[in-house]
Order: sequence, then structure tokens, then C-alpha cells
Amino acid sequence: MDFAHSDKVRALIAQVETFMAELVYPIEAEVHDWNNDDRNRWQPWPGLADLQAEARSRGLWNLFLPREYGAFSPGLSNLEYAPLAEIMGRVHFASEIFNCSAPDTGNMEVLARYGTPEQQAAWLEPLLRGEIRSAYLMTEPAVASSDATNIQTSIHRDGDDYVINGRKWWISGIMDPRCKLLLLMGKSNPDADRHLQQSTIIIPRDTPGVSIVRNMRTFNNWHSPGGESEVLLDNVRVPVANMILGEGRGFEIAQGRLGPGRIHHCMRSIGQAQRALELMCRRAEARVAFGKKLSAQGSVRQDVANSFVEIEQARLLTLKAADAMDRYGNKQAADLIAAIKIVAPRMAQAVADRAIQIHGGMGVSDDTPVAEAFLLNRFLRLADGPDEVHMAQLGRLKIRQYAGS
Repeated sequence: MDFAHSDKVRALIAQVETFMAELVYPIEAEVHDWNNDDRNRWQPWPGLADLQAEARSRGLWNLFLPREYGAFSPGLSNLEYAPLAEIMGRVHFASEIFNCSAPDTGNMEVLARYGTPEQQAAWLEPLLRGEIRSAYLMTEPAVASSDATNIQTSIHRDGDDYVINGRKWWISGIMDPRCKLLLLMGKSNPDADRHLQQSTIIIPRDTPGVSIVRNMRTFNNWHSPGGESEVLLDNVRVPVANMILGEGRGFEIAQGRLGPGRIHHCMRSIGQAQRALELMCRRAEARVAFGKKLSAQGSVRQDVANSFVEIEQARLLTLKAADAMDRYGNKQAADLIAAIKIVAPRMAQAVADRAIQIHGGMGVSDDTPVAEAFLLNRFLRLADGPDEVHMAQLGRLKIRQYAGS
């Protein structure tokens, strides 16, 4: 693996850093205040579209898509995208400015990889242009959805339609008024092999029978404008043409979707941790307690050193996983993807926690992004599969590999 970035990537890094410095960091507090004002709930910050237009005009658009897709993507590899996602991750909403935010990225990859030309024209192209947003409906309240084979929402063929019934929760982004597309994973073949029972289907957001049961707070935050919600699907009827790839392919699609999504989260976590470390150092150098700077305290220096070491370790593992995905494919890189999904959010949570402690009371306020980084990464240790599932999968893979079974 070559650790040196190509000229192309170095140029993109400089462009993204410049964009962030000029246009994102200066409005960070304004966007935060907008999103946390109940009067604006479920409404995007008004300046977002202008920033997106500027990002697109600079060629900083759809950078996540790991292969060429017409005029919509520069076709970067996962390894090339990693440092760019890290920079975007330093501000929690920045990825959306570049059309690189979840859950849209995963949904776009599903449609790009598995969708029919008709599905791509109807849904993928508007997503790639940033005209609409989307949601992914997988997790259910009644079953342990960390095991995707537990999914119970039914997808039943009725003539030229499929009828969907069930309940989903922790559905991110569905409250955003720009959300027009739902990708749902449900059970269409209950008598088949347990990994062939599920299917993935397209549901337009305004389809009759799709209703919000409740909006759900995460750590007492609505996460406006997209939010997280519990969703009821009551005799939702869509055309047969809305099935993606075919009945019984849902588990396969989910695994293909979640691999890139997991590592993208990790890339952003590293950006959050790196920023927390930088803020920690500035605070330690500027603050005096008991007659000397915090930076002169041995325990503070240890926190800084441990944070640097842990960030570098996680960054290198992320790059190795990204490189393996590019070289060998997501399935062959499953062990490294699982490893970094375990490591990165834990690392970022720990670094943010140290930054909070060094900031004192300021650390738990909204005056810095370190408290938000702590909460985001605690949440991320459940999103896209809890730590325990990734550890179980990784342990099984390594036992099989090293024991020769």
C-alpha cells in the first residue's frame, strides 16, 4: 500500500480544506442554532442549497461514489475518498454540502449497483443531482434487528403490485421535506433459506399507508431536519417494478450497502476525533490552573499523546480497509471493515471525552463541537450494527482463518 496521496487527491484535499475554511466553519454556529430551534424543526437551513451549488461548481460533488457514473461522479476509489471524508467529518453537517451524507450515499450505491435503468432514471439521478433525499427502512422495534434475518415487515405479491405491512424505527432522514424515496428491507419469502427470505423494495415517500408513528429523540436531540422516526407501513402498495434485483436478494443488497456505509462513518469519525484533539491542545495551551498552563500537567500531556496515537492507529486501519475494498472487493475486506467499525467510533468517543474533560464546563456545552462528537460516536456504536455484532463476525472469520476450518 502506498501511503502517499496522488497529485489528484492532494489537489482535492486542498480544495475541500479551502471550502471548509471559507464557507463551512464560519456558518457552523448558525446552522447549529437553526437546527436546534423548535420553530425550524424539519426544515433545512436556508443557505444549504447555495453551498451545495458552490460545491458542485467547484467539482466537489458525489465524491463518495467509488466508480464513474456519467457526469455525476469523479469516480474516486475508497482509498482516495478517505481523506476527503475525514475533512468533511470535522463538521457534522458538512458531508451533505458535498452530496456525500448518509443515508443517501448508501441508497445511491444500491441503485447504482443493483437498480434497473428505469429505477436509476427515476431515483438515482435525482439523488446524484442533490434534488431529493432518501431514507433506508431496515430496523424494527419488535425484533433484534442487529440480526437482519429477524426482519418481519412483510412484502406480499398481489398481482402487479407488492403490498407491504410492518413497523420500522430509527429511520433517519424521513422527516426532511426533501425526502422523496424510501428503500425498505422486508420479508418476501418466509419459507426460503434464512438469508434468502428478505427483499429490498422502492417506496415513494408519499405512497398511501406510510405514516409516522412518532419522532424519536437521540440523546434528547431531534436531529432536525431529517430526524429519526418510527414508521408504520399499512397496506402500502407499490408496483412490481419497484423490487430491486429480485425477490430474496435483500440480505445480499444490505451487505453490499452497509460495507461502504460503515467505512464512510469511520472516516468521518476520524475527522471528528482529529478536530477534538486540536481543540484539546489549544485549550490546554491557553488555560491556566493552579499557577501553570494545563499543557504543563502530566495527565493532560498523556491525554494528548494517547489521543494522537489512537487517531493514527484508526486512520491507518481505515486506509488499509479502504485499500482492501478497492483491490479485492467488499466481501474480501469484510474483516477489516468490521475491525474499523469497532475501532473508530470507540476511539473518537474516547478522544472527545478527553477533550470534554480538558475543556471543563465548556466541554459539555454547545460552545465547541466536542460534546456533539462524543454523542455522535456513541450513537454510531449502534448504527450499522452494534459493536458486539461486528466483534462476533470478526471473531468467527479469524477463527475460521487461523484454525483452518
